[in-house]
Amino acid sequence: MTRVRVLILNAALGPLDYRVPGGMAAPPGSIVKVPLGPRQVTGVVWDDGRLEGAPVAAEKLRPILGVYDAPPIPETLRRLIEWTADYYLAPLASVLRMSLASTSGYSGEKTITEYRASGGMPERMTPKREQALELIGDSQGIIRELSEIGEVSVGVIRGLVKAGALEPVEVSLDAPFPLPDPDFGPPELEEGQQQASARLVEAVEARAFAPIMLDGVTGSGKTEVYFEAIAEALRMGRQTLVLLPEIALTEPFLTRFTARFGCEPVAWHSGLRQSERRRAWRAIATGEAKVTVGARSSLFLPYPKLGLIIVDEAHESAFKQEEGVMYHARDVAVMRGHFESFPIVLASATPAIETKQMVEIGRYESVTLPGRYGAAELPELAAIDMLQDPPPRGSWLAPTLVRAVEETLARKEQSLLFLNRRGYAPLTLCRTCGHRFQCPNCTAWMVEHRLLARLACHHCGHVMPPPDECPECGAEDSLVACGPGVERIADEVAALFPEAKTAIVTSDTLWSPAKAAEFVHRMEAGDIDIVIGTQLVTKGYHFPNLTLVGVVDADLGLQGGDLRAAERTFQQIMQVSGRAGRGDKPGRVFIQTHEPTAPVIEALVSGDAESFYETETEARRFAGAPPFGRYAGIVISSEDEKEAFETARVIGQTAPKVEGMMVLGPAPAPLAMLRGRHRQRLLVHARRALDVQSVIRDWLGERDWPKGVRVTVDVDPYSFL
Repeated sequence: MTRVRVLILNAALGPLDYRVPGGMAAPPGSIVKVPLGPRQVTGVVWDDGRLEGAPVAAEKLRPILGVYDAPPIPETLRRLIEWTADYYLAPLASVLRMSLASTSGYSGEKTITEYRASGGMPERMTPKREQALELIGDSQGIIRELSEIGEVSVGVIRGLVKAGALEPVEVSLDAPFPLPDPDFGPPELEEGQQQASARLVEAVEARAFAPIMLDGVTGSGKTEVYFEAIAEALRMGRQTLVLLPEIALTEPFLTRFTARFGCEPVAWHSGLRQSERRRAWRAIATGEAKVTVGARSSLFLPYPKLGLIIVDEAHESAFKQEEGVMYHARDVAVMRGHFESFPIVLASATPAIETKQMVEIGRYESVTLPGRYGAAELPELAAIDMLQDPPPRGSWLAPTLVRAVEETLARKEQSLLFLNRRGYAPLTLCRTCGHRFQCPNCTAWMVEHRLLARLACHHCGHVMPPPDECPECGAEDSLVACGPGVERIADEVAALFPEAKTAIVTSDTLWSPAKAAEFVHRMEAGDIDIVIGTQLVTKGYHFPNLTLVGVVDADLGLQGGDLRAAERTFQQIMQVSGRAGRGDKPGRVFIQTHEPTAPVIEALVSGDAESFYETETEARRFAGAPPFGRYAGIVISSEDEKEAFETARVIGQTAPKVEGMMVLGPAPAPLAMLRGRHRQRLLVHARRALDVQSVIRDWLGERDWPKGVRVTVDVDPYSFL
């Protein structure tokens, strides 16, 4: 009899022992179907002796039911899963789930039935059916996916299928992907780019772990440089993964990739249909997918021949997962390169202080591109002092910026107005009694979205229509919007420039690669004169006719006391400034601020990035903050406020006394209620060399708390809410 330990996808149960029936082979890494009570569940056979737990008596072992016809999870990936679970104090099963992200990917199915609109109408049309058909449009998918798109029940979709309004389509799940050609469209690189690409190609050829920071100003051609490393990996028969921080960046990247390699890479993101995810997962797991571009979750997929990872816009906070397994994709990518012996390229125009410090101490290598590619030059930056040059009452754009937009329109060039705040206004209140509209589930204000005619919470998703009267005092026509969002700036632009064609670009309007592609096409066709957008437009886009950038509220990101507030503000404004003047026309950037003498604003205007980084790094060093010290956040939440408070108090009182570590709190979290749960927070601050994970594991492992309480640990937190 062969006994194996299987890690199933239920974090609460841990690993379980099973018997391998005679004639069946289930080596470590095999994806298997096993019995669990009356159910059948999926798991992965793990290596002997690596998972804790007392063995089950032989006579109690149940047999494995079958081994899926899918490539096994590679040993190096199993080690990465173990490291991630250990470092981020996450359940092993939760990390494994990210590797088995396509539930049908390891099954034997070859085709799947999807549905699309047939063009016919049902004899009996109901409001729900009409809504579903309108929202589905040209979309295609399985019944569950169409019910989500149409915002109706599965029963409504089944009724439309039965009525003939939706027709079945047989989709192949194993159609091969086209293979990129490394010699399809070789670029003409300048001398600096050639030197940089040669170093990256050399690193790929060496097949050794090499973390490399590719540091180049916006528009310096970083993408073209790392494309040459991808080309070398293709020639060697190795796989490449390109990580992007935002799904909206996928479409522009695909266009550039196709021009260089003759076809699109394999995409992996949350917008894929189930059939697309299954096809991509199989291609990745078999090694057929030579280049994958995806969001952070693509990092844990089972690539058997991975030879290169590119982390594009590596400074982006979007690479930090804030729910579930709270990992940082940039750092886990480096560890995957370490376990599998290949280079990692961290590409950014504004590298994170943590990355620059790793270069400083010799752990990472630096490859630099100092200037812009071709004839393009860096834009001129100027600060607008809002105390000396204020906008008219009720407006948000300073006269200097308005004149600059007028001049840009006159030259038939494009402008971008940047404000990192979605919606119309961040706060709505009653001018009669002062009532403020707050989310019933969170301690957060409801944000007005005038285009959608609703108030929305950006933390839990709660929405409500704007009321006609104040719910507190009953006064009519007394509600007033306070502060600007991008929609309000768009209204001001429409009043100032009624003939200009505008576009609002946020995650509300660019929620899919297709929407991003539509925006890019309109910009390139000259169908947009002025873009009003959030951080979604700060990176990845190349519009040669965009020559003016206006930062509406540069001080916004400096509020709240965040550890990385100044760094993040510097990065965002540098990135959005980099959208201007990327062609042969010079660019200008105006930064509206109430604090023109703030160090971050002075550094931006002077272009002295190194002085800013040095000052910020020394401040971190003095405070023992990352990368010179370590933080870990502990959040205690419950639907019962008293229960959360008492549990947090007990955890705080039992904090271990460890040299080089202190525990701050507990205290109510800045978001004291989130999704209906009251939240208390502690912050662990430790010296860099301390094994803080072991301390926290022992500390919290000894505690029991009420059933309704959740205790989550965020190692190396990026959010302090």
